[in-house]
Amino acid sequence: MKKIAISTGGGDAPGLNAVIYAVVHACYRKGWEVYGSRNGYAGFLDLEEMIQLRPRDVEGIYAIGGTIIGSTNKGNPFANPVKNLAGETQVIDISDKILRNFKRMNFDCHIAIGGDGSMEIAHQFAEKGMPVIGVPKTIDNDLEETDRTFGFDTAVSTATEALDKLHSTAKSHDRVMVVEVMGRDSGWIALYSGISGGADIILIPEVPFDMDKVCEKITDNDLRGKDYSIVVVAEGAQALNGQRFIKGGLEPGRQEVILGGVGEWVATEIQRRTDKDTRSLVLGHLQRGGSPTTFDRLLALRFGAAAVRLVEQETFDHMVALKNSEMKAVPIADAIRARKKVDLTSDKVQTARDIGICLGD
Repeated sequence: MKKIAISTGGGDAPGLNAVIYAVVHACYRKGWEVYGSRNGYAGFLDLEEMIQLRPRDVEGIYAIGGTIIGSTNKGNPFANPVKNLAGETQVIDISDKILRNFKRMNFDCHIAIGGDGSMEIAHQFAEKGMPVIGVPKTIDNDLEETDRTFGFDTAVSTATEALDKLHSTAKSHDRVMVVEVMGRDSGWIALYSGISGGADIILIPEVPFDMDKVCEKITDNDLRGKDYSIVVVAEGAQALNGQRFIKGGLEPGRQEVILGGVGEWVATEIQRRTDKDTRSLVLGHLQRGGSPTTFDRLLALRFGAAAVRLVEQETFDHMVALKNSEMKAVPIADAIRARKKVDLTSDKVQTARDIGICLGD
């Protein structure tokens, strides 16, 4: 009998519970035990945060958003922030303690579900001797070596629905509506939702945007009798001069600054330059919530079941990936080598240009 630990790390995404459901059911059919580590790696530090998961404990959760075992994006065991007696924050490495507890609890494998940050931590533990299997999760769809990550389709659907609703209000008032969506370094959500949601302008991190070109598109709409415009901008989009919009600095335990504000800045510039009534909207964490779409639900269940098969094969330090509609095992090191960017020569980008969408260049 094997004893499996499962954790969810980073930002939440629709489909996390579906992965947990699949892992638990697939393991119990083999006679294995499954334990969930609450809030990332907390369960490996405190036994009260490690809970056993049986089929009855996960009944019906595949349709529910979020994660029943909690998640965190501030829990890097290799750079864990703690406060000393003076109240000062220090960053320490607690990975050895987690590895000792992993062995003391007699776990055979750790299934780590997360994005690039979580996969990097999992790979570091694998290098220290922990048997690890990765499952790719990020609504940004920016993990290399997998065609899709679960959560992305749901986030795009949420953004597209918002754009559909904004058309009527923008048209009623002859307004420009600027919608900021998630996408730190990759513009997948902005591109997919923008094309599907009838945007006039899509701004993504891969294409530095020129505000003159953006405003030209809006003016052109007016000349053609379309008195309103929809602009979709990824949070990581940058102006032509390299300006990036940061909402918050680097927090202890976080590897990246908090982005935000580009949508409001673009809206202000549009109104200043065109004199058009312009409003901005940030979808924010709305994109992370809700039940997973059928595509994400099925993909997450497939990932979870495939992860258990990799455990049985002892294919450790690998991540489950969707490759040409099939489940494949890829080295985690390859998956975190770089973030997957939008291919500017792809059919989707060409489609946007062909139907008259401005990309800010």
